Amino acid sequence: MGSPEILARVLALTALAIGLVALRLWRALQASPWLRDPPPEQAAAVAAAMERLAVIVPAYNEAENVVGCLSSILDSTPAPLQVWLVDDESTDATWELAQALAAERRDPRLHLLKGDPRPKGQTWVGKNWACAQAVAALATRPDPPDYLLFLDCDVRLGPGAIEAALWSLLESGSGLVSVGPQVVCGCLAEWLVQPIMMVILAAGYDFAAVNDPKSPKAFAFGPCMLFRRSAYEQVGGHASVADVVIEDVALGQRVKASGLGLEIRLGGPRVRSRMYANGAALWEGWTKNWFLGLDRNWALAVLAMVTVLSLCSLPWLGLILALATGSPQVLAASLAGILAQGAIRLLLKHWAHLPLRYWWLTAAGGWVTAAIILASALRTTTGRNWTWRGRPLAAN
Repeated sequence: MGSPEILARVLALTALAIGLVALRLWRALQASPWLRDPPPEQAAAVAAAMERLAVIVPAYNEAENVVGCLSSILDSTPAPLQVWLVDDESTDATWELAQALAAERRDPRLHLLKGDPRPKGQTWVGKNWACAQAVAALATRPDPPDYLLFLDCDVRLGPGAIEAALWSLLESGSGLVSVGPQVVCGCLAEWLVQPIMMVILAAGYDFAAVNDPKSPKAFAFGPCMLFRRSAYEQVGGHASVADVVIEDVALGQRVKASGLGLEIRLGGPRVRSRMYANGAALWEGWTKNWFLGLDRNWALAVLAMVTVLSLCSLPWLGLILALATGSPQVLAASLAGILAQGAIRLLLKHWAHLPLRYWWLTAAGGWVTAAIILASALRTTTGRNWTWRGRPLAAN
């Protein structure tokens, strides 16, 4: 058997693997639990619960997002809920912009909290300290809320989003409902990496198992987490995961392990998020938690890199080699893999409303994603350059 025949077989197997990923993605998305509007007969119950709900938005150097996020929350519903912006010692104009918005809108639902410095001698990472302060402030009020919705500042809500999430919580009787936002891409780096990350997340996690109380699998989407306050307090809240970088997953695991009920939903166009505004933010954001998601396992990290590179890049490399060698078998196998990649992006277009833009750069996206996995492993292991928005994540 000559080199072209061997290459054609390798590429054919790669195309088959990509096709299987597409099939798994289709099944996962088709069966995904989406946010639903409450039925008319439950509207009164949801409206009453909305009056006992507080939205908490932690913000650190979010000058680009704070106005858009808070405005989308206030505009999404007329309900008399509480909206709390917690400034986590921002060094940019986050606080001033929030103050200006409050003065402009004069909406009594909007509250601003200037966060305290992080306690010395304690390790608080990410948004945990800001969230814990907001809950502590709410506990001192004469009307503490029964429901706590934590939103990242890059989230944008559409009409009825909070009511739909709250209905999911009430209907399921769960302690936590976490909503996966529709990902929005802007710069080239996002178009290269985010579709691949979405496929890994959707195809890699069994959402049905997460929602099954009999299964130990647990996962949560950090950008949008709605708790019953009783469940939040029972698992210790953000204080219990103060030193945990991927606190969303940890809280989801705690809630489910305590038998309090965990549900995940996909938000669709009513819950959107542009996670990273540029390539530098995307690199820092994904490298901070990829290796943690692999339980700090180097073998899994290497396997993930090889898999991503193979599925994303091999078909395009085969196309170049087919043109160079003139082998029709290599060409056919390469095109089959590329078409399977296109099918995956069509699924994302249909289910996640992600356009096909730059799909033909999937090979480049594979290399960037593999580099992110490697950098995440190195940064997490050594602690060097392991940061989020410039703040170190390694324990001192």
